[in-house]
Amino acid sequence: MDLSFDVGKRLPEGPGKHGRSGVIHTPHGDIQTPAFIPVATKATVKTLTPEQIRSTGAQAILSNAYHLYLQPGHDIVDEAGGVAEFENWHGPTYTDSGGFQVMSLGVGFKKVLAMDIADLSDKDIRAAKKERMAQVDEDGVDFKSVIDGSKHRFTPEKSMQIQHGLGADIMFAFDELTTLVDTRTYQEESVARTHRWAKRCLDEHDRLTRERAHRPKQSLWGVVQGAQYEDLRRQATRGLLDLDRAAREDGKRGFGGFGIGGALEKENLGTIVGWVCDELPEDKPRHLLGISEPDDIFTAVEAGADTFDCVAPTRLARRGGVYTLDGRMNLTNARFKRDFAGVDEEFGGYVSENYSRAYLHHLLKAKEFLAGTLCTIHNVEFMIRLVDNIRAAIDGGYYEAYRDEFLGRYYAGK
Repeated sequence: MDLSFDVGKRLPEGPGKHGRSGVIHTPHGDIQTPAFIPVATKATVKTLTPEQIRSTGAQAILSNAYHLYLQPGHDIVDEAGGVAEFENWHGPTYTDSGGFQVMSLGVGFKKVLAMDIADLSDKDIRAAKKERMAQVDEDGVDFKSVIDGSKHRFTPEKSMQIQHGLGADIMFAFDELTTLVDTRTYQEESVARTHRWAKRCLDEHDRLTRERAHRPKQSLWGVVQGAQYEDLRRQATRGLLDLDRAAREDGKRGFGGFGIGGALEKENLGTIVGWVCDELPEDKPRHLLGISEPDDIFTAVEAGADTFDCVAPTRLARRGGVYTLDGRMNLTNARFKRDFAGVDEEFGGYVSENYSRAYLHHLLKAKEFLAGTLCTIHNVEFMIRLVDNIRAAIDGGYYEAYRDEFLGRYYAGK
């Protein structure tokens, strides 16, 4: 079986508005969209067992090619039968290309995408430009391992070989991650280079698919870059569509869907996703990389994104940050020491129904591992249910009412 996508109900269309529900069919099961995809970076959603992940309602998980390449090695995962078998998930899986990590950990700055450049110093900006320019060349990227400092090199072909070894249903083409501080000229060069890399990814993906015919079919998705420039975003999207068309005309495998990545500011999220989805065909799914704040999800869904992933819900959870219908709160605060209510009793869920804020506060202060597990279950379930409710609202024709009610309450204190 190969990947396919069925479009369901659509939101009212307008400029840059392409919201819809749908179903992604994969060899390991269906994904009802819109869907939030928890991040299982190293073949695990941190602190959770696969059974606990399933209990949150998660339909698929996303693992990281960079980290699994470094440890334990994609060859070991391949020998185990692929990442789903290796981690006992047995459902749909995604892997990213490693492009974000080799850039942000190896040649970027502050290890994250710059979503707001207002607070960056001149020194930060100069360092980011210098380091990025020094590490990327036409063939690929040199980087050092975050584990032991050893030197490695990723190319489009290497990323495909790693991701085929990992065996996820959905994988992404190797792209160059730029930052908001890179110049317009460099962004232009990067978009052109990412296009050439995407062509190499398609060629290697086709070769490996034929070579590994004994394995389930994998779907390669192109990644749209271009920072915050409309012409570059549209150019990058059209370029990927040209590559897809040419590959299919040659009898090769094309792109099964598209990822939207790169540096952007929060205020421009919907506009940029809208530009990209203006150009994309309706019969291909779209994944937005690295987004999880509730207002961002609503914005992205309206603009046309179908699936999302982000480490924020799990990272926040390990530090005591939890989502509630009335906004985010941090259970390490002293005011929860004698608060015996559930995390969010109206929302419910396993954690809220069985554990008090006071107990979770105690676990966090005592640095017990169970704190991370329980807070993570709650946050992942909250995010999964939010996006499930968005999907139901689209299908039921009451999306705008649900959006306004949810966001009005969630951000009421801000």
